[in-house]
Amino acid sequence: MLKDPYNRTVTNLRISLTSRCNLRCIYCHAEGEVNPKEQMSADEIAELMKVGAQFGIRSVKFTGGEPLLRQDLVDIIRSVPPDIESSLTTNGTLLASKAADLKEAGLARVNVSLDTLRPDRYRQITGKDCLNDALEGIYAAIHVGLTPVKINMVLLDGINEDELDDFMAFVRGKHDLVLQVIELMEFNECRFHGDVDSIEQELNERATRVVTRRMHHRKKYCLDGAEVEVVRPLHNTEFCAFCNRLRVTSDGNLKPCLLRTDNLVDIRGKHGKELEDAFREAVSRRRPYFT
Repeated sequence: MLKDPYNRTVTNLRISLTSRCNLRCIYCHAEGEVNPKEQMSADEIAELMKVGAQFGIRSVKFTGGEPLLRQDLVDIIRSVPPDIESSLTTNGTLLASKAADLKEAGLARVNVSLDTLRPDRYRQITGKDCLNDALEGIYAAIHVGLTPVKINMVLLDGINEDELDDFMAFVRGKHDLVLQVIELMEFNECRFHGDVDSIEQELNERATRVVTRRMHHRKKYCLDGAEVEVVRPLHNTEFCAFCNRLRVTSDGNLKPCLLRTDNLVDIRGKHGKELEDAFREAVSRRRPYFT
Protein backbone atom coordinates (compact mmCIF):
# COMPACT_ATOMS: atom_id res chain seq x y z
CA MET A 1 0.00 0.00 0.00
CA LEU A 2 1.32 3.43 -0.97
CA LYS A 3 0.83 6.43 1.32
CA ASP A 4 2.02 9.94 0.62
CA PRO A 5 3.54 12.39 3.15
CA TYR A 6 0.00 13.51 4.08
CA ASN A 7 -1.09 9.94 4.87
CA ARG A 8 -3.32 9.73 1.80
CA THR A 9 -3.48 6.21 0.40
CA VAL A 10 -3.10 5.86 -3.37
CA THR A 11 -5.53 3.26 -4.71
CA ASN A 12 -6.34 4.60 -8.19
CA LEU A 13 -4.37 5.10 -11.40
CA ARG A 14 -5.59 7.49 -14.08
CA ILE A 15 -3.72 6.60 -17.26
CA SER A 16 -3.77 8.86 -20.30
CA LEU A 17 -3.44 6.56 -23.31
CA THR A 18 -2.94 9.23 -25.96
CA SER A 19 -2.78 13.00 -26.32
CA ARG A 20 -4.71 12.79 -29.59
CA CYS A 21 -8.40 13.63 -29.82
CA ASN A 22 -10.98 13.82 -32.59
CA LEU A 23 -12.71 16.83 -30.99
CA ARG A 24 -11.40 20.31 -30.15
CA CYS A 25 -13.24 21.32 -26.99
CA ILE A 26 -12.87 24.97 -26.05
CA TYR A 27 -11.90 24.19 -22.45
CA CYS A 28 -9.71 21.08 -22.86
CA HIS A 29 -6.96 20.76 -20.24
CA ALA A 30 -5.31 17.74 -21.95
CA GLU A 31 -4.96 16.00 -18.57
CA GLY A 32 -2.35 18.59 -17.67
CA GLU A 33 0.12 17.32 -20.29
CA VAL A 34 2.58 19.82 -21.74
CA ASN A 35 4.16 19.04 -25.12
CA PRO A 36 3.74 15.25 -24.80
CA LYS A 37 6.20 12.96 -26.55
CA GLU A 38 5.63 9.48 -28.00
CA GLN A 39 2.82 7.62 -26.28
CA MET A 40 3.46 4.53 -24.16
CA SER A 41 3.16 1.10 -25.74
CA ALA A 42 0.59 -1.45 -24.64
CA ASP A 43 3.37 -3.53 -23.05
CA GLU A 44 4.61 -0.54 -21.02
CA ILE A 45 1.09 0.15 -19.79
CA ALA A 46 0.57 -3.50 -18.86
CA GLU A 47 3.78 -3.56 -16.81
CA LEU A 48 2.82 -0.30 -15.13
CA MET A 49 -0.54 -1.74 -14.04
CA LYS A 50 1.12 -4.94 -12.82
CA VAL A 51 3.42 -2.96 -10.53
CA GLY A 52 0.46 -0.84 -9.42
CA ALA A 53 -1.42 -3.99 -8.43
CA GLN A 54 1.52 -5.02 -6.24
CA PHE A 55 1.17 -1.70 -4.41
CA GLY A 56 -2.54 -2.13 -3.77
CA ILE A 57 -3.98 -0.18 -6.69
CA ARG A 58 -7.64 -1.23 -6.91
CA SER A 59 -8.92 0.73 -9.90
CA VAL A 60 -7.64 2.24 -13.13
CA LYS A 61 -9.30 4.82 -15.34
CA PHE A 62 -8.16 5.19 -18.96
CA THR A 63 -8.32 8.67 -20.43
CA GLY A 64 -6.85 10.70 -23.28
CA GLY A 65 -7.07 12.73 -25.37
CA GLU A 66 -9.60 10.30 -26.74
CA PRO A 67 -8.59 6.76 -25.67
CA LEU A 68 -10.78 5.13 -28.34
CA LEU A 69 -8.31 6.38 -30.94
CA ARG A 70 -5.87 3.71 -29.71
CA GLN A 71 -6.11 0.72 -32.05
CA ASP A 72 -4.75 -1.53 -29.28
CA LEU A 73 -7.23 -0.36 -26.62
CA VAL A 74 -8.92 -3.76 -26.29
CA ASP A 75 -5.52 -5.41 -25.72
CA ILE A 76 -4.68 -2.83 -23.06
CA ILE A 77 -7.93 -3.50 -21.23
CA ARG A 78 -7.33 -7.25 -21.39
CA SER A 79 -3.97 -6.69 -19.67
CA VAL A 80 -5.56 -5.11 -16.59
CA PRO A 81 -4.67 -7.31 -13.56
CA PRO A 82 -7.60 -9.40 -12.26
CA ASP A 83 -8.03 -7.53 -8.97
CA ILE A 84 -8.18 -4.08 -10.58
CA GLU A 85 -11.44 -2.57 -11.84
CA SER A 86 -11.08 -0.68 -15.11
CA SER A 87 -13.14 2.22 -16.44
CA LEU A 88 -12.73 4.68 -19.29
CA THR A 89 -13.48 8.34 -19.97
CA THR A 90 -14.42 9.11 -23.57
CA ASN A 91 -16.27 11.70 -25.61
CA GLY A 92 -18.43 8.80 -26.81
CA THR A 93 -18.32 9.61 -30.51
CA LEU A 94 -16.46 6.39 -31.37
CA LEU A 95 -18.01 4.23 -28.66
CA ALA A 96 -21.07 2.70 -30.34
CA SER A 97 -19.14 0.27 -32.55
CA LYS A 98 -16.61 -0.64 -29.85
CA ALA A 99 -18.69 -0.95 -26.68
CA ALA A 100 -19.29 -4.69 -26.96
CA ASP A 101 -15.59 -5.48 -27.51
CA LEU A 102 -14.60 -3.28 -24.57
CA LYS A 103 -17.07 -5.04 -22.29
CA GLU A 104 -15.87 -8.46 -23.44
CA ALA A 105 -12.28 -7.43 -22.74
CA GLY A 106 -13.15 -6.66 -19.12
CA LEU A 107 -13.95 -2.94 -19.01
CA ALA A 108 -16.41 -2.24 -16.19
CA ARG A 109 -17.94 1.12 -17.08
CA VAL A 110 -17.50 4.41 -18.93
CA ASN A 111 -17.73 8.13 -18.33
CA VAL A 112 -18.90 10.09 -21.35
CA SER A 113 -18.07 13.78 -21.72
CA LEU A 114 -21.23 15.54 -22.89
CA ASP A 115 -21.70 19.23 -22.13
CA THR A 116 -24.88 19.91 -24.08
CA LEU A 117 -27.87 18.14 -25.59
CA ARG A 118 -28.27 20.76 -28.33
CA PRO A 119 -26.55 20.27 -31.72
CA ASP A 120 -25.63 23.93 -32.25
CA ARG A 121 -24.04 24.19 -28.82
CA TYR A 122 -22.26 20.87 -29.28
CA ARG A 123 -20.66 22.27 -32.43
CA GLN A 124 -19.72 25.47 -30.58
CA ILE A 125 -18.05 23.55 -27.73
CA THR A 126 -16.34 20.74 -29.64
CA GLY A 127 -15.93 22.10 -33.17
CA LYS A 128 -17.71 19.04 -34.61
CA ASP A 129 -21.25 17.88 -35.48
CA CYS A 130 -21.04 14.64 -33.51
CA LEU A 131 -23.81 14.91 -30.92
CA ASN A 132 -25.77 11.97 -32.34
CA ASP A 133 -22.61 9.84 -32.37
CA ALA A 134 -22.02 10.62 -28.69
CA LEU A 135 -25.62 9.76 -27.79
CA GLU A 136 -25.41 6.49 -29.73
CA GLY A 137 -22.25 5.70 -27.79
CA ILE A 138 -24.08 6.21 -24.49
CA TYR A 139 -26.97 3.97 -25.55
CA ALA A 140 -24.55 1.28 -26.74
CA ALA A 141 -22.67 1.38 -23.43
CA ILE A 142 -25.92 0.90 -21.52
CA HIS A 143 -26.94 -1.94 -23.84
CA VAL A 144 -23.76 -3.97 -23.26
CA GLY A 145 -23.55 -3.21 -19.54
CA LEU A 146 -20.72 -0.66 -19.28
CA THR A 147 -22.63 0.84 -16.38
CA PRO A 148 -23.28 3.02 -14.61
CA VAL A 149 -22.57 5.42 -17.45
CA LYS A 150 -21.55 8.74 -15.93
CA ILE A 151 -22.32 11.81 -18.03
CA ASN A 152 -19.61 14.43 -17.49
CA MET A 153 -21.15 17.87 -18.00
CA VAL A 154 -18.65 20.72 -17.59
CA LEU A 155 -20.53 23.83 -16.49
CA LEU A 156 -19.83 26.62 -19.01
CA ASP A 157 -20.89 30.18 -18.31
CA GLY A 158 -23.15 31.61 -20.98
CA ILE A 159 -23.27 28.33 -22.89
CA ASN A 160 -24.94 25.44 -21.04
CA GLU A 161 -25.92 26.67 -17.55
CA ASP A 162 -29.58 26.60 -18.58
CA GLU A 163 -29.47 22.89 -19.48
CA LEU A 164 -29.30 21.37 -16.00
CA ASP A 165 -32.98 20.41 -16.02
CA ASP A 166 -32.62 18.95 -19.52
CA PHE A 167 -29.74 16.78 -18.36
CA MET A 168 -31.62 15.67 -15.26
CA ALA A 169 -34.53 14.69 -17.49
CA PHE A 170 -32.07 12.73 -19.64
CA VAL A 171 -30.89 10.61 -16.67
CA ARG A 172 -34.12 10.57 -14.66
CA GLY A 173 -35.53 7.12 -13.98
CA LYS A 174 -32.51 5.41 -15.54
CA HIS A 175 -30.51 3.62 -12.86
CA ASP A 176 -27.70 3.08 -15.40
CA LEU A 177 -27.10 6.84 -15.85
CA VAL A 178 -25.54 9.34 -13.44
CA LEU A 179 -25.03 13.03 -14.18
CA GLN A 180 -21.77 14.64 -13.05
CA VAL A 181 -21.74 18.44 -13.07
CA ILE A 182 -18.09 19.47 -13.22
CA GLU A 183 -16.50 22.79 -12.36
CA LEU A 184 -14.34 24.14 -15.18
CA MET A 185 -10.62 23.92 -14.44
CA GLU A 186 -8.47 27.02 -14.85
CA PHE A 187 -6.52 25.95 -17.91
CA ASN A 188 -5.71 27.77 -21.15
CA GLU A 189 -7.26 31.01 -19.88
CA CYS A 190 -10.73 29.65 -20.64
CA ARG A 191 -13.27 32.36 -19.81
CA PHE A 192 -16.36 30.20 -19.36
CA HIS A 193 -16.16 29.37 -15.65
CA GLY A 194 -19.75 28.77 -14.49
CA ASP A 195 -21.34 29.45 -11.10
CA VAL A 196 -21.18 26.05 -9.44
CA ASP A 197 -22.19 27.50 -6.06
CA SER A 198 -25.67 28.43 -7.24
CA ILE A 199 -26.11 25.09 -9.03
CA GLU A 200 -25.13 23.13 -5.94
CA GLN A 201 -27.36 25.25 -3.71
CA GLU A 202 -30.31 24.57 -6.02
CA LEU A 203 -29.59 20.84 -6.05
CA ASN A 204 -29.33 20.77 -2.27
CA GLU A 205 -32.69 22.50 -1.90
CA ARG A 206 -34.41 20.13 -4.32
CA ALA A 207 -32.77 16.86 -3.26
CA THR A 208 -34.62 14.20 -1.31
CA ARG A 209 -31.30 12.63 -0.27
CA VAL A 210 -27.68 13.82 -0.23
CA VAL A 211 -24.76 11.40 -0.08
CA THR A 212 -21.11 12.35 0.49
CA ARG A 213 -18.75 10.14 -1.49
CA ARG A 214 -15.35 9.17 -0.15
CA MET A 215 -13.53 10.33 -3.29
CA HIS A 216 -12.85 14.07 -2.98
CA HIS A 217 -15.76 14.28 -0.51
CA ARG A 218 -17.99 15.16 -3.46
CA LYS A 219 -21.74 15.33 -2.98
CA LYS A 220 -24.30 13.16 -4.77
CA TYR A 221 -27.82 14.59 -4.92
CA CYS A 222 -30.82 12.33 -5.44
CA LEU A 223 -33.89 14.14 -6.72
CA ASP A 224 -36.92 13.27 -8.81
CA GLY A 225 -35.46 9.91 -9.87
CA ALA A 226 -32.16 11.46 -11.01
CA GLU A 227 -28.68 11.09 -9.51
CA VAL A 228 -26.44 14.16 -9.81
CA GLU A 229 -22.86 14.47 -8.55
CA VAL A 230 -21.01 17.78 -8.30
CA VAL A 231 -17.26 17.78 -8.91
CA ARG A 232 -15.54 20.91 -7.60
CA PRO A 233 -11.75 20.88 -8.03
CA LEU A 234 -11.08 24.62 -7.65
CA HIS A 235 -10.24 26.26 -4.30
CA ASN A 236 -11.49 23.09 -2.65
CA THR A 237 -9.28 21.71 0.12
CA GLU A 238 -11.45 18.58 0.40
CA PHE A 239 -10.79 17.77 -3.27
CA CYS A 240 -7.09 17.47 -2.40
CA ALA A 241 -7.47 16.07 1.11
CA PHE A 242 -9.41 13.03 -0.09
CA CYS A 243 -7.54 12.43 -3.37
CA ASN A 244 -6.50 8.80 -3.87
CA ARG A 245 -5.24 9.14 -7.43
CA LEU A 246 -1.90 8.96 -9.21
CA ARG A 247 -1.93 10.09 -12.82
CA VAL A 248 0.13 8.74 -15.70
CA THR A 249 0.80 10.88 -18.77
CA SER A 250 0.50 9.41 -22.24
CA ASP A 251 4.26 9.74 -22.78
CA GLY A 252 5.26 7.88 -19.64
CA ASN A 253 5.47 10.12 -16.59
CA LEU A 254 3.91 9.52 -13.21
CA LYS A 255 2.07 12.75 -12.40
CA PRO A 256 1.25 13.25 -8.70
CA CYS A 257 -1.15 16.17 -9.31
CA LEU A 258 -3.23 17.31 -12.28
CA LEU A 259 -2.50 20.97 -11.58
CA ARG A 260 1.28 20.65 -11.32
CA THR A 261 4.00 19.77 -13.83
CA ASP A 262 7.05 20.37 -11.63
CA ASN A 263 7.07 17.00 -9.88
CA LEU A 264 6.78 14.40 -12.67
CA VAL A 265 8.62 11.08 -12.45
CA ASP A 266 9.81 9.61 -15.75
CA ILE A 267 9.14 5.88 -16.09
CA ARG A 268 10.14 5.28 -19.71
CA GLY A 269 12.57 2.38 -19.97
CA LYS A 270 12.17 1.42 -16.32
CA HIS A 271 11.33 -2.12 -15.29
CA GLY A 272 11.16 -4.22 -12.14
CA LYS A 273 12.66 -2.55 -9.09
CA GLU A 274 13.36 0.68 -10.99
CA LEU A 275 9.68 1.00 -11.83
CA GLU A 276 8.68 0.17 -8.25
CA ASP A 277 11.04 2.87 -6.98
CA ALA A 278 9.51 5.33 -9.45
CA PHE A 279 6.07 4.67 -7.95
CA ARG A 280 7.43 5.31 -4.47
CA GLU A 281 9.13 8.51 -5.62
CA ALA A 282 5.99 9.83 -7.31
CA VAL A 283 3.85 9.18 -4.24
CA SER A 284 6.42 10.89 -2.03
CA ARG A 285 6.03 13.99 -4.23
CA ARG A 286 2.25 14.24 -3.76
CA ARG A 287 1.43 17.62 -2.27
CA PRO A 288 -2.04 19.15 -1.88
CA TYR A 289 -2.51 21.91 -4.45
CA PHE A 290 -5.05 23.62 -2.20
CA THR A 291 -4.31 23.94 1.51
